Amino acid sequence: MADVQVTCITKPKNGSHEHITHIGNPAGNWRWTVQDVIKSIDEKTNMFHVVDARTGKRAYVGVVRPDNHAPYIRTYADGVWNDNLLSLPNCS
Repeated sequence: MADVQVTCITKPKNGSHEHITHIGNPAGNWRWTVQDVIKSIDEKTNMFHVVDARTGKRAYVGVVRPDNHAPYIRTYADGVWNDNLLSLPNCS
């Protein structure tokens, strides 16, 4: 299973505050839809993480499946779900 670092996100053009459509890493030359990321996590073919700029620690991307809502991705570190993805810059 590959462990890849996420360094950027893409949000819809309408500026939805917390909706992410893609994640990527320009240095690694990749950008995936959230649906593809969820599928890859579920199938255990890839793990995705971000690196906290303050601490240098990794926060892994997980799938959240709330009732009556489509699954989405969020980071998880030290036993806590957090918003590290939303703090990443926009993918160009």
